Amino acid sequence: MENLAEKLKEILGEKGWVTGAGAAPWQRDWLNRYGEMPLGVARPNSTAQVAQVMAACHAAGVVVVPQGGNTGLCGAAVLGAAGGVILQMSRMAAIAAPDPASGTLLVEAGVVLAQVHAALEASGQMFPLHLGAEGSAQIGGLIGTNAGGSQAFRYGMMSDLVLGLEVVFADGTVWDGLRAVQKDNAGYALRRLFCGAEGSLGIVTRAVLRLHPEPAQRATALLALPDMEAAVALGLHLRAEMGEFLAGLEFFSDLGLSLALKHVAGLALPLQSRGGCYLLVEVTAGSARVPLEDILGAALEWGMEAGLVSDGALATSEAQRAAFWRLREEQPEGQRLEGPQLKHDISVPPGRIAAFVSAGAVICQALVPGVRINPFGHLGDGNIHYNLTPPEGAADFAGQAGALALQLARLATGMGGSFAAEHGLGRAKIGLADALRPASERGAMRAIKRAFDPAGLLNPGVILAEIDK
Repeated sequence: MENLAEKLKEILGEKGWVTGAGAAPWQRDWLNRYGEMPLGVARPNSTAQVAQVMAACHAAGVVVVPQGGNTGLCGAAVLGAAGGVILQMSRMAAIAAPDPASGTLLVEAGVVLAQVHAALEASGQMFPLHLGAEGSAQIGGLIGTNAGGSQAFRYGMMSDLVLGLEVVFADGTVWDGLRAVQKDNAGYALRRLFCGAEGSLGIVTRAVLRLHPEPAQRATALLALPDMEAAVALGLHLRAEMGEFLAGLEFFSDLGLSLALKHVAGLALPLQSRGGCYLLVEVTAGSARVPLEDILGAALEWGMEAGLVSDGALATSEAQRAAFWRLREEQPEGQRLEGPQLKHDISVPPGRIAAFVSAGAVICQALVPGVRINPFGHLGDGNIHYNLTPPEGAADFAGQAGALALQLARLATGMGGSFAAEHGLGRAKIGLADALRPASERGAMRAIKRAFDPAGLLNPGVILAEIDK
């Protein structure tokens, strides 16, 4: 270990190799549930340094865990056992000039998502991935978790927004797959294999991102509805009436709204009445000639006449639009500030969201009477962040966290959905995957892991509990 530490210090220099108390900021995950003391934190500034670090650790038989912004919720970016190396990518943050004619952007893995958005201002192009952690989440981590966000139902997840990758394998070999084309069928689509692999197959160092034209106009509405059944019915109508313009279809509960208004400064409800749930609708168009507000207004008028919408407001300025979005984006923060919580990242077919929310409530109340349920998420693709807060006056969930997770995961699986929609498995959900996914599926994943990392040194204990070495 001493020899390896000296070798890594020689490769990375004083600023690139951090040990002891200096490594503490990177030791624990965002929820402070996972993380052990590393041998040190490697902070490379180039692909060549990443390759050297990986080769040295591989030769020494030492575990490496890649880490980006460390905003993940499943413990995938920290060590499961003491003594390994955390490979922290924040010093690799270069952004090339965008290529508007091709609709591409080359970035290093340590670039923060918000920096990508800033780099594209005035270019006429956009990168359509938006999520609450975009001020700290890094591109490498977003690729590793195959992030989705609020516009995934229109533009796809990260695997659909990455055209090419550069990856360093476990032994230090570099794969240059930085091809900036959508169509590349020269064998297996390796770039997609690393999207969602959570750093267990290789270290993403650079990526070619797929861009889209910036909309010429947008219209945004915040709606109050009586219940989730109404939200699902309205969502069906909106997709049918203006599917090619629909860019955002987000929902949240009245409990979630109450917690956000209670704890987060600067929020206000722009509606005259409350509802059982709320829908944030955004439509965009590439042409200024499209009567976008008329199209949205007609759809909302239909919703009111059908009894699906009880109140609503159209944003009349960019500031008001941003205020609408803050109500949705601050849902996790409002619940966090209320106290202990359990997070569940569920997806079901969009038409079954209301059924899941209803059946899930029965399960949760049976296990923890009085539990406060806060479902919010992405109506367009069926992604439900089904978060729980203890009953009023209770300090925790009385030891029922595991039972709640398993029962909700079984419910989602039975509806043709998933218990890991966009946060990944990490260390937190391996047991659920082993229990609820077919043995053939888990076996195929072990075979892939063995092929890329036969020594099992690259982020072990993530996605798979163990492999046969």
